[in-house]
Amino acid sequence: MSNASPSPEPPVSEPAPESAPPSPQVVDRLRSFVRKVVPATAREPLHALGLALATPTRPGAPLLAGAPARWLRLLPYGVALAFVASLLPVTITVLTQEYQVNGALAGALGTAQTAPLLLAVTRPLQAWWIIVTADFVGALVLIAADGTAGRPWPWTPMVVVGYLALMLAVGLREPRRTLLGVWLVTGAAGWLCELIAPELSEPVHVLLFVLSGVVLLITGTLRERGDAQRRLVEQETISEAERARRTLLEERTRIARELHDVVAHHMSVITVQADSAPYRIPDLPDAAREEFGSIAASARESLAEMRRLLVVLRSEGTEGERAPQPGLDRVQQLIEATVRAGVPAESSLAAELGEVPAAVDLSAYRIVQEALANVVRHAPGARTRVSVRPDESGEWLTVLVVNGPSEERGSRRSPVESGGTGHGLVGMRERVRLTGGTLDTGPLPDGGFRVAARMPLRTGTASPMKGSM
Repeated sequence: MSNASPSPEPPVSEPAPESAPPSPQVVDRLRSFVRKVVPATAREPLHALGLALATPTRPGAPLLAGAPARWLRLLPYGVALAFVASLLPVTITVLTQEYQVNGALAGALGTAQTAPLLLAVTRPLQAWWIIVTADFVGALVLIAADGTAGRPWPWTPMVVVGYLALMLAVGLREPRRTLLGVWLVTGAAGWLCELIAPELSEPVHVLLFVLSGVVLLITGTLRERGDAQRRLVEQETISEAERARRTLLEERTRIARELHDVVAHHMSVITVQADSAPYRIPDLPDAAREEFGSIAASARESLAEMRRLLVVLRSEGTEGERAPQPGLDRVQQLIEATVRAGVPAESSLAAELGEVPAAVDLSAYRIVQEALANVVRHAPGARTRVSVRPDESGEWLTVLVVNGPSEERGSRRSPVESGGTGHGLVGMRERVRLTGGTLDTGPLPDGGFRVAARMPLRTGTASPMKGSM
């Protein structure tokens, strides 16, 4: 017996949970590693290639036809030509020397199995019909060949490589239903060959069936991602058009109200004064009476034209646009709706503002509305603070909307100062200018954004430009 004591068993460590997601530190390290391994000069072409692969092309157009760089548009032709130039001579050589196929027949089969890869750049489905037929015919030819026994059948290694290259083109172009049909036909062709000559059958047809399914799944996912991005861009374009139309309708409503409240009011005063002048002024000459009558008639005609103009300005709007415009009394409702949309917003609203000019009341509401909409679109989840208060003198109303950086990880939205069309900020400036106030907007050092408006609460505090309007 040996006196050696048994070695202690190593401690058993607790297995790590399999479903634990990688920590942010691990992700940052991986990104740093990729930046170190892949040169900066190579990352940009790889990024451009990824975007081109994710962008679908219309039927009949070459693959990557929408790529911005010329080398990307020529890349599919170069890849297809490289596959044909390498597979064609190898296929003919292997068929003649290894499988003992007649040279002319081997040349015809090799050409039919590889040359259509050039067609796959523009019409991959048509190329697939040619190649799958040629592959099946080639499998039948190999049954009678002398050197088939002991070698891969029904698909040769060259057939597998060329077919997977073809699946790459098919997956980037065709819809999901077509890809499923192509995959099932691939499996059915291999299964049929196994039924015809089970003694020659090798697992290579199962390998091709599995690999082609993987390639179709990956490329089909890329294509559907590109479709989703294209539809998103189209939807954003439609949304911008609707937003521009809404802004136009709001401006028409504002102009119509101003015409009604200002011009029509003054024209009515002129009409009343002209009609009442002969009764208010004693011993008025007949010529002056006629002049006042002409003035009153012209004023009435102008009022009629004004009413027709108001109808035209409001004709493209909805009945809801005839309702009273919102004001500061509805800012709290606007903030609550923003909170329901997922933006943590807090408000600081003055309890009593007294009598606020109608233009300032409406402009303050619209500025808060547009600023909060920008937060929802460009900084989802960012903490936001809204303040609407008069200054210490009580002569100016200060509207402040400040948001922090977006708290959604992986958000690909651009910041508000570089995304969108900028119509929102332009509209804010126009509204503030109309009231005689000032507007200050811009990004913050922490990645947030600030909108600060200052508008007069009293008519006498307006700027000279406002007072001269």
